[in-house]
Amino acid sequence: MIIPLFKKNKRNGNFSNNSNRNYLIQTRPKKFSDLETIFGYNLTTSSKNYIYKKIRNYIPVVDAAFEKIEKITGSFKFHCKNKKAENFLNYFADNVKVGHSMIGLDAFLQSYLDSLLMFGNAVGEIILDKNLNIKALYNADIDDIILALGKDGLNVEIYIKSATGEPIKTKNKDLILFSSLNPKPGEVEGKSILSSLPFVSDILMKIYNAVGENFDRVGNIRFAINYKPNDSEVDTAYVKQRTELIAKEWSSAISSSKRGEIKDFISVGDVNIKAIGADNQILDCQIPARQMVEQIVAKLSIPPFMLGLSWATTERMCEQQSRFFIEEISYYRRLLNPIIFKIAVTALRLNGFLDVPKICWSNLNFDDEYKSAKVKLLNAQAKRIETENLL
Repeated sequence: MIIPLFKKNKRNGNFSNNSNRNYLIQTRPKKFSDLETIFGYNLTTSSKNYIYKKIRNYIPVVDAAFEKIEKITGSFKFHCKNKKAENFLNYFADNVKVGHSMIGLDAFLQSYLDSLLMFGNAVGEIILDKNLNIKALYNADIDDIILALGKDGLNVEIYIKSATGEPIKTKNKDLILFSSLNPKPGEVEGKSILSSLPFVSDILMKIYNAVGENFDRVGNIRFAINYKPNDSEVDTAYVKQRTELIAKEWSSAISSSKRGEIKDFISVGDVNIKAIGADNQILDCQIPARQMVEQIVAKLSIPPFMLGLSWATTERMCEQQSRFFIEEISYYRRLLNPIIFKIAVTALRLNGFLDVPKICWSNLNFDDEYKSAKVKLLNAQAKRIETENLL
């Protein structure tokens, strides 16, 4: 069925524009009511976030990768045609209060990006004072947020968890900042960069746990002392007493070594002392552990040498890995640009400026600047030589 964009007006016979009519999304199924959808997101998000926190807390490589990405993302400056607006905006970016104890727009974006990468979603808020100026920026705990699709299927509704567990809808949407990382079609929630790592991380933790238990059993040496009495009646009669005496003297000799004293153990009779587990070998876990770490590093898209992993590689390969990592950081910057722009425009409009700010990030690849400067130098030298020859 074809829906005409213009229809004829019955009263005056003219055609009126029908393009402003709002149509609902036809390819979105209505499976649940809004309330059921909200609580469904709540349950799914809480369980996922708990797993992601455990992965980051227990595997140092993951935590180091997050810190590297957030630091290398870099800083930026604002440029405006009006120098007063530009100076105001840069001063605001350096001195705006963030949360309880941080200052600066960079600090806000670092925490915002951390939530976006780790949970796939990030929510922030612009806090205004009584004079309608930006008082602070706030990073919301994603566990306190419930996300749901709007009735039209295009807008995102953000709810806050109340003390009783009931969702409370946010009122002023213009002050809410929200981003999602690579959401699936038809879904609101983004996809964490740790989304495919729970299985691999679980195997890696089992390997590390097994290594710790093996060292507790084998690495921490324990001894087995066997006393074999003779066939004489005297030895047979005093087996218990001699065993207790041997145990006491052995314990005294071991305890003295902890205090730095050297004490020999002397016994009479057939006494055999053997280290428990000395004949067993600890399984080599280097290869399986490295395979799991390789999967984690590949998912995080960060070069191994930046995490202190001295894997065999070539200079050419390191250069290629650095270029791919720069592209990854550039992608994260593009995700942050709308948030930065919204904060900057809000700050300008509230202070009477109508300028449109431009976000200028710091350079990621110094090799390009070096090559560009070298080309400019060679062109200048060539031009100077041509000028001298003409003279």
